[in-house]
Amino acid sequence: MTETADDLSAPLGQDKPRRKRRLRLPFTAMQALAMLLGLFLVTFAGFAIFNKDPLGGEPMTRIAIREPKATDEKPAASGHGQDSKQESKHETREAPKQAAPGEQRTVTMIDGSTGARHDVVIGAGEAADKGEGASAPPPVMAGIDPKLLEKSRYGMIPVVADGSKPFNVYAADADRAKAAKMPVVAIVIGGLGVGAAKTTDAIMKLPAAVTLAFTPYGSDPGKLAERARAQRHEIFLQIPMEPYDFPDNDPGPQTLLTSLSADQNMDRLYWHLSRMQGYAGITNFMGARFVATDAAMQPIIREAAKRGLGFFDDGSSPRSVAPQAAASQAMPFGKGDIAIDVVPTPAEIDRALNKLESAARERGTAIGTASALPVSIERIGAWTKTLGDRGILLVPLTTAMLKSKSS
Repeated sequence: MTETADDLSAPLGQDKPRRKRRLRLPFTAMQALAMLLGLFLVTFAGFAIFNKDPLGGEPMTRIAIREPKATDEKPAASGHGQDSKQESKHETREAPKQAAPGEQRTVTMIDGSTGARHDVVIGAGEAADKGEGASAPPPVMAGIDPKLLEKSRYGMIPVVADGSKPFNVYAADADRAKAAKMPVVAIVIGGLGVGAAKTTDAIMKLPAAVTLAFTPYGSDPGKLAERARAQRHEIFLQIPMEPYDFPDNDPGPQTLLTSLSADQNMDRLYWHLSRMQGYAGITNFMGARFVATDAAMQPIIREAAKRGLGFFDDGSSPRSVAPQAAASQAMPFGKGDIAIDVVPTPAEIDRALNKLESAARERGTAIGTASALPVSIERIGAWTKTLGDRGILLVPLTTAMLKSKSS
C-alpha cells in the first residue's frame, strides 16, 4: 500500500477525512421551472384540441325546466326576450328545445357558487323576440274615442279621424264666450303620474279647470290619468327632451335628443305617445337644448300637429323655437309665463300668483306652471277660490291657448 505524506503526518488512531461528493443535476432550477410550465401548456392545449365542448371556457350553470301547468288562460307576455338570449349562452350541453311561438317556459337559474335560484320565463312571444320593449302595450283608457287612435308598434297613439282632433275632443269644458270677454288664467301642474300620492292630491284637491300634465313614466300612469279625466281635469302629456347638461341631468328613458336622427326621435315620440290616451296636447319635460334646436323641434311639432294635438312650451327656455314652429303648422300653442313654485315657500308662491294675476290683467291671458308639491297645491287651491271675485276667470289650458291664438 502506498502511503502519502498526508498519511504519515496524520495523528495516530484517526481516519483521514473523506471528501463529500456534491450531487450535480443535469439541469438548473430555472430550467426545471421552464420544463414544468411547458408540460402544463402542452397538457392544456391537448385538452382544448381533443375535448369537443362547444362551451369550453364559458361560465356554466345548471338549469331546470319546469313546464307551466295546464290552464285555460294564455300565458302573459314576460318581456324577458333579451334576458333569455343571454341566459342561453350558459345552458348545459343538453339544452331544452326552444319554446314554440306563443309558448313559455320557466327556467330556474342556479348559481353554482352560492346555490341561489332565480326564475325567469323564456319564449315570451313575438314582441319579446323582436326586442320591442319590456312590457305589454298599455291598455286603452276608459272614455277614449277609438276612432282617434291608431296602432303603433308600442301601442295606441292619437290620430285625426273624420275631421275630429284630440285637441278639441279632449279639451275640458269651459265657458269660452265668457273667457273671451274677461282676463283668464290657466295653471298647469306637471310631473304627475310617477308618485301616486302627489298625483291623487292634485287630482282631488285642485279645481277641475286646472290642467294636469303627466310624464310617461311610473308603473301605471294611464290609470292615474284616467282618474284625472274622470274628475273633469284636462290632461297633457309631457315629452322628455334633452337639457343643456345632459346626461348629467337626464329626464329619463327614451328622451328626445339633438344627437339622434329625426326618425330615431320620432320612434321615441311614438313610445311616449302610447303610454296613455285622452290628452289634448303635449308639452316639453325639461329640454332646454332640444326646444332651442330648430332641426330637432320641427319634425316633432309637425308630427304633433298632424295628429291633432296642441303644444305647450313651459317657458323654461328663452331660446325656444316652439312658438315659430307651431305657428308654421297653425296648431294650438301656449307658453308658460310664470313658474309659480321655483321657491317652494307659501310667501313666494303667493307672490308668484299675484304676478300671474297682474299679467292676466295686462295681456288678457296668463299661464302659470307648478309642480305637485303639497305647499303648491295648498296655496294654488286657496288662491283660486277668490279669483273670480277679483274679475279673473280660471280656465283650462286649451281655452287659454285658443284665446291667445285668436287675439
